[in-house]
Parts: sequence; C-alpha cells; structure tokens
Amino acid sequence: MKLAFTTLACPGWTLEQAAAAGRAAGYEGIELRLLDGEVVGPELSIGGRKRVRDVLAVNGLALVCLDTSVRIAQPSAATRDKQLHDGLLMLEMAAELGAPMIRVFAGPPEGTSDEDAIAGAIATLKPLADRARLLGVAVALETHDAFCSSETVARVLAATPLETTGALWDLLHPYRIGEAPETTLARLGDRLLHVHIKDGRPKPEGGPNWDLTLLGEGAVPTRAILAALKTAGYNGWLAVEWEKKWHPSLAEPEIALPQHAERLREYLASS
Repeated sequence: MKLAFTTLACPGWTLEQAAAAGRAAGYEGIELRLLDGEVVGPELSIGGRKRVRDVLAVNGLALVCLDTSVRIAQPSAATRDKQLHDGLLMLEMAAELGAPMIRVFAGPPEGTSDEDAIAGAIATLKPLADRARLLGVAVALETHDAFCSSETVARVLAATPLETTGALWDLLHPYRIGEAPETTLARLGDRLLHVHIKDGRPKPEGGPNWDLTLLGEGAVPTRAILAALKTAGYNGWLAVEWEKKWHPSLAEPEIALPQHAERLREYLASS
C-alpha cells in the first residue's frame, strides 16, 4: 500500500506548493479535489490540465483519483441528468490527466427514502460505468453521507458493472455509525478500489457528527484496519483526507500531512 493525500488538506497552497510538500513528506501520490484552493470541476482549461500533468511529473507524484462533486443518488430524473452530465465530463478529464478513477458521492435530497436513493444511484452509475470502460477509468462510490453504510454501497455496486465501478472506503464514516471495520471490509470485498484515511472522535455533546483529529488521536482503529487490509490483499492507495477546506480550524497542512505520513508508515511497518 502506498501513501497519497487529497488537496482538500491545503486550501491555501498552490498546486506547486502542495506537490512539493507532499513529496517532502514522503507521499507518492496526490488526489485532486482542490486546485489552488478551489474545487476542481469539468471546466478546467486545457492549459490547466497540462499544468496538473506537468507539476505532478516534476515532483514524481501519481494522480491517484480525481474527486468530483457528483451526487448520484437522485430520485429525480432531471437532477440525475445534470449529475450524469458532470460525471461524464469528469471521466473525460480523469482519462486526460491519467487518473485511474473518479470519486462520486450519494448525496440524495433530504427526505429521500433509502430505496429511492439506491435506485437513483444505480440509474446514474450504470451509464457512468459504460463510459468509464471505454476510457479505461473507474468510478468509486464513497462510504459517505446517506451511504455511510457499506451495506448500501454494496447494494448499489451489485447492480453495476464489476469492471468499472467500486467502493471508496472512508474509514471514519462507517465506523462513526457503528459499523465494525471487519464488516465493512467483508461487504466491500473485491469491489474496494480506494481508501481514505481519516480519524475522529465523538463530540462531547454527542450527535452523529464527530470532531476530526490527527491520525491516532481519535477513535478510528486505523492500525487494525490496515492490518486487515493487508491480510485481505488490498494493495491500492491510502489517501489522507484532511478536511482543512471545510474545517478551517483544523491543524495546518504543514503539521497534518507529515504527521499522517509518519504515523501511517509506522502502522504499515507493524502490520
């Protein structure tokens, strides 16, 4: 398993700064969510795409995933069409940039039933998968928001093409809702494409959302999960998702990125 980080960690940095800092901390890959602090979208220019390729090449970093804002679990056909349109454009960009996959969310509207969200997700993911096959790119559905449970993600994936759709396991979210890591791993099985490293702990006042922490300072059993991934034969990327963009009070990337890399190397060495 190799280490990467998402640019969500460093909203105040240019791509050049992020790549240089990642290389210095010992990362081998980068996951593109922000470019110069702004969310990356399909409107990125030809020149901007060339810049991404050039900067990563100079720093010897692989582009491990292109993160999108596509929300596939939409009960409305009109809304699905918009999400599908954006997803197809992001697949094209991923292929052009050399990214092996794009990341998508569930993101159904509030009040959507589980069955309607799953049906909408399948309806959106199937055409994305067909286009992904032609481009040599995959679509990774994250354990996130309404689809924190691996059971829900697995149900969607069971109805979509094996070759070009899979799961992105964000370690925090299934655990946060009470799902045992061994259950998550068993359900996702050989559909697991990518892993997000994220630690956190319950808020003192309770509630479903947790406070994010530096790696090893929260409740997520990351060391044990990495050992289980190794036993299961997972050899993909571990991408640190430090959500500094959405939570400005978090530690600066100069602190968080080296800390995560050092702790992950320690965990991997002992697993």
